[in-house]
Amino acid sequence: MELKKLTVRTLSGIIYCGIIVGCILIGHEAVAIMASALATIAAIEFSKINSDLNARRIPTLLLDIAGCIALCFGVYVYPIILWVAIMIARFVEELYINDDKPLHNLANSMMTQIYIGIPLACAVGISYLFSRPEALLAVFLFLWINDTGAFLVGSTIGRHRLFERISPKKSWEGFFGGAAFTVAAALLFCYTCSGFFGFDNDALLWIGLAVVTVIFGTWGDLVESMIKRTLNIKDSGNIIPGHGGILDRIDSLLLAAPAVLIYLILWELLRF
Repeated sequence: MELKKLTVRTLSGIIYCGIIVGCILIGHEAVAIMASALATIAAIEFSKINSDLNARRIPTLLLDIAGCIALCFGVYVYPIILWVAIMIARFVEELYINDDKPLHNLANSMMTQIYIGIPLACAVGISYLFSRPEALLAVFLFLWINDTGAFLVGSTIGRHRLFERISPKKSWEGFFGGAAFTVAAALLFCYTCSGFFGFDNDALLWIGLAVVTVIFGTWGDLVESMIKRTLNIKDSGNIIPGHGGILDRIDSLLLAAPAVLIYLILWELLRF
C-alpha cells in the first residue's frame, strides 16, 4: 500500500474511532444519536447499492431512515410506537407508488430495518443495560482488536481458508489469532478496569463476552461480504477515505450487537 494511501487510511480510521469513543464517553443520549447517524448513512448506502436510488424513491428512503432512527431510540419506549406507525405508513405508501416490483421494494425496506435498524438499536440497548455506556465501548474495542489480530496473524501465517466462497482472504489462522488477541484483552480489562466498563470482575463473563463478539462479529463481516459479492461491488460507499462506507465499518457490529445483548441479558438472568 502506498504511503499516502496508508496515511489517509490511518488518519480517517483514527477519526472514526475517536468519534465512536467520544460519543460513548459522553453518555447514553450521545450513543443513541451516534447510532441514529450510523443508521442514516448505512441506510442510504444500502439503498444505493441494492436499488436504483432516484428522486422518486426519496420518500421511501426517508421512511426507512425514520424507522431506523425510531428503533435506535427505542429504549425510550415511545419511539417503538412511532416505528410501528412508520412501518404501517411504508406499506400504505407502496400502494401508491405504482411500481411493478412492490414485494421487492418492501423487502428492501424490511431488510433495512432488520439488518441495520435493529442491530444498532441493540447497540444502544447494551449501553443502557448496565446504566453505563462504556459497556458498549468494550464491544467496539473487542471488534477492533479482533480485526487487528486476525489481520496480523492471517497475513503472516494464514493458510486454511475460513469461508473461501464468500471471503477468499480470511483464514482459520486469522480467526483464531483474532480470537486469542480478543480473549487476552478481555482478561486484561477484567483484572484492571472492569468497573469502568460497568461489568463485574468475573473472568468467565469477560471471556464469554469476547468469544460471542468474535464469533458473531466474524459472521457479521461475512454476511456483508456475501451481500457485496451478490451485488458485485467492492465497498458499500466511500464516506471514510481508505475504508469504504459506514456499512463496511459496522458490518461486524450488526450481528455482534444483538448477540452480545442477548448474552448479557442471559448472564444477568442466570447469575441469580
